[in-house]
Amino acid sequence: MANELVEDALKEADDKMRKTAEALQANLLTIRTGRASPALVEPVKVEFYGTVMPLNQLATVSAPEPRLLLIRPWDRGSISAIEKAILKSDLGLTPINDGSVVRLPIPKLTEERRQDLVKLVSRRVEEARVAVRNVRRDVQDDLRDLEKDKLMSEDDLRESRDKLQELTERYNDRLAEIGEAKEKEIMEI
Repeated sequence: MANELVEDALKEADDKMRKTAEALQANLLTIRTGRASPALVEPVKVEFYGTVMPLNQLATVSAPEPRLLLIRPWDRGSISAIEKAILKSDLGLTPINDGSVVRLPIPKLTEERRQDLVKLVSRRVEEARVAVRNVRRDVQDDLRDLEKDKLMSEDDLRESRDKLQELTERYNDRLAEIGEAKEKEIMEI
């Protein structure tokens, strides 16, 4: 019975840590690099007809060129709302409205801006590491409770903690890889 409880706890930890890594990867997609990516405008919310909705529910976003996003609204009346939402966002980009589509040129990043973005990536990677450590702490508490309740021996507890630590290290390595890849992408000229 204790083995099943330990297996469940480790499986749950693995699942939560994997989701943390996936969330980090999705989060880093929204950080602007020198290249155009439709994921860049995913967090932009547009107020249209009194409701706030994600940009991708009002328009098709494509990247026809490496430094240009093309936003094709399904309703031409939403163009000015899309334009305002992009200007209000923290993207730091200026939309060009030609009446039927919104062009979003992606300027080259300055060296100073690249360094700021690398710091932002590092901060987000560290936040993900903290989340992984929190998962580890919670599972360690659960394992300790099992041992206190005499549902597992000290040796089993030690072995379970070792497995949990290996899992934590594996996901910390994965988070570091994700962060390094994004930093490399940002520093690419």
